[in-house]
Amino acid sequence: MRATALRQYQRLETHGLWRESPEANWRDVVVSFGEASLVISDFSTDRALTHWSLPAVERLNPDERPARFAPGHDAGEAVQIEDETMIDALEKVRGVVVQRQRHPGRMRLWALMGVVLALLALGALWLPGALITHTASVVPYAKRVEIGQRILQDLARNGVLACQAPLGQRAAGRLRDRVLGPNGGEIVVLDRGLAQTAHLPGRHVLVGRSLLEGHDAPELVAGHVIAERLRADSRDPMLDVLRAAGLPATFQLLTTGEISDHALRGYGAAVIARPPEPVDTDAFIARMEAAGIPTTPYARSVDPTGASVLQLIEDDPFRTVPPRPVMSDGDWISLQGICNG
Repeated sequence: MRATALRQYQRLETHGLWRESPEANWRDVVVSFGEASLVISDFSTDRALTHWSLPAVERLNPDERPARFAPGHDAGEAVQIEDETMIDALEKVRGVVVQRQRHPGRMRLWALMGVVLALLALGALWLPGALITHTASVVPYAKRVEIGQRILQDLARNGVLACQAPLGQRAAGRLRDRVLGPNGGEIVVLDRGLAQTAHLPGRHVLVGRSLLEGHDAPELVAGHVIAERLRADSRDPMLDVLRAAGLPATFQLLTTGEISDHALRGYGAAVIARPPEPVDTDAFIARMEAAGIPTTPYARSVDPTGASVLQLIEDDPFRTVPPRPVMSDGDWISLQGICNG
């Protein structure tokens, strides 16, 4: 597709308006073509905000100007473009995708031949990791959220449910705002199977019911949530998903923007069964201090003796100065009862 549809557009870029979700405000951006993606960057800082897989880009308002595109019909993200050259380029790419869909047998043959040639040229040891790393880097945020939600649905089919008592969900949202910020994703409490915390693509932080009901300190839970976000920030969650899904599913996601339920099956169960990895102590203390949360309650939950977490106790930024409460007593009670609704 790149050789036929993108050669004349490799250096093309234009001004546009982008929003991350239907509720967000439009912001000025620069829209440009990458190797296999549409790159959307902040107009002022030139920092990349998101990458859209080109085969997944859809036109939301045919024959209207300015043109509006999204990384999938149901995605929350959208970009608005007035430049005719860029619109023509995106439409040409979409035309190639439609033509590919009309000739699935032929395209599957060409795709298979391409994979075989690439494997022979690059070697079986290098290509899988490179393909997974590249694919993970171009998956847009909206698709990550969708994948995270589908993994939660797979868990639910296997009896592990996300607790949904209304007052508890509201309290979880307030905890999220307090420790991760309003755009920090979502805190999901699971009714079983998870002892502490885990994470999924799309900024989903999973919290085990036992962590809420087995302790009486919201500061402890807040610490575990921040530690889990540090783990997610240190390594892209999509890398683990794609390694578990395999190369065929990874190639499908890269070329079509879709991944099957079969490829995601069982991943959630493996994630919640995995013990949490250690986090960098200095980075963790810095985040806790920025959030206004003491580190000692978390440290004591990890090691009641304090021997292995001595730095978290001695360098607690609120060891002598009381911090403001993480949440009200009413919200804490509601959060502890989130699985009882």
